Amino acid sequence: MIAPAAVIRPARSSTVAEVVAVAARSAERARTFADKHGIPRVHGSYEDLLADPAVDAVYNPLPNGLHGKWTLAALKAGKHVLCEKPFTANAAEASSVAAAAAASGLVVMEAFHYRYHPLAVRVDEIIRSGVLGPLRHVEASVCFPLPAFANIRYDYSLAGGAMMDAGCYAVHMARLLGGEEPSVRSARALLRTPSIDRAMRATLRFPSGHTGSVHASLWSATALKLSMKAIGENGVLSVLNPLGPHVFHRLSLRLKDRHSSETFGRRATYAYQLDAFTDAVLHGKAFPTTAEDAVRNMTVIDAIYRAAGLPLRRPTV
Repeated sequence: MIAPAAVIRPARSSTVAEVVAVAARSAERARTFADKHGIPRVHGSYEDLLADPAVDAVYNPLPNGLHGKWTLAALKAGKHVLCEKPFTANAAEASSVAAAAAASGLVVMEAFHYRYHPLAVRVDEIIRSGVLGPLRHVEASVCFPLPAFANIRYDYSLAGGAMMDAGCYAVHMARLLGGEEPSVRSARALLRTPSIDRAMRATLRFPSGHTGSVHASLWSATALKLSMKAIGENGVLSVLNPLGPHVFHRLSLRLKDRHSSETFGRRATYAYQLDAFTDAVLHGKAFPTTAEDAVRNMTVIDAIYRAAGLPLRRPTV
């Protein structure tokens, strides 16, 4: 469902990227999808797609528990990988994928598309500038309603859960704002099943002493909340809708002596992400959502699950 927005439409306006093939577990499903989106070649298995010599890179939007397995298979086949978030089922699996990526010399990017939009780039600049002064607290919320409980996001065997789906964004945003790798102080889950969180709240502490909080929800009293905030001794940075700024957004910076706001264009986050991915593949350009960064993000997610008394997610077998 995410592939048209994440890759297919951005590739249509790209001068260097083209979607040349699609694979599904059945050739019939793949053909239906290909016909709808104008994709020239169809493969009836993932293995066949990886063996296609015309494919330079793979977009991996499979369920969470399959991300690691098929990213490793793509690397073994010599393909660069744009892998949907969360990167893997847990931090241990992320470490193994990161090691394989480093050994391969291929590009492996975790698809945190928001991070490539000018809004997130500007947030990073503000945090790094020190204009807020010493940080006191950061927070990030990614909450939206998904009452379709048969959805894969509620399936433990596919490494589902609110913290995996929405929460991976909230953790990533808190790490961006906090500027350091946090420890988890506490976590509390609302459950759909004994192993699946439908919502999660967690508190963090960063090495420099500032605190953090993350809130993720697929189904809770908080129907919709997409925001992040950094509070420093000299002011507050607030962002509304960092996840989909091409739809709407607001960046507000309140300092002791002034207040300013900024807005950016309507170009999609996914288009910026595809630009960054192709620049990395073709020109070796550095990018922020590396496999190593994914290990750090998954480490925090694992710690949140532990603090909430829930089992870690496992790769799908």
